[in-house]
Amino acid sequence: MLFGVISIVFGLMALVAPASTAVAMAWAVGVMAIAEGIVGVLGLFSKDSTGSRGWLAFYALVSLVFGVLTVRNPGLTAVVLVLMLAAWLLVAGIFRITLAIRIRKLIEGEWLMILSGALAILLAALFVMFPGAGLLTVAIWIGAIALAYGALQVWAGFKLRKLVLRAG
Repeated sequence: MLFGVISIVFGLMALVAPASTAVAMAWAVGVMAIAEGIVGVLGLFSKDSTGSRGWLAFYALVSLVFGVLTVRNPGLTAVVLVLMLAAWLLVAGIFRITLAIRIRKLIEGEWLMILSGALAILLAALFVMFPGAGLLTVAIWIGAIALAYGALQVWAGFKLRKLVLRAG
């Protein structure tokens, strides 16, 4: 239930201040990357370390560089992530349209796949043209999902509590 309450609070914060939430999420990713890099560096000095020390050193360095750059400029990192999302949406949209055309004789309603692909391409274009708005949109969706998820967790917590009280 506590996790549900935390999720609700996060969801509300994301809906009230999506820009700050997006920057905070990017900053948190940067902190996690720095922590991962530090663990990697420590692993280089461990006698129990398995695998290639060269790859571990490379991974630790990349993690530290990415983490520091992200912590120093989380807003830019968040925008870059939205642009990466746009690239993925573009590829996904093209794939869906191509697939729908190829299998149109085998399925009914292929126009729905084509529409799905077209909407993905449109969303990709909007994210590229307006990355700031795309970032806010993603943060709002994450907030809404976190809010719904948290509400379900709290509901489940009450249901489980009643079950425990009956059994006890």
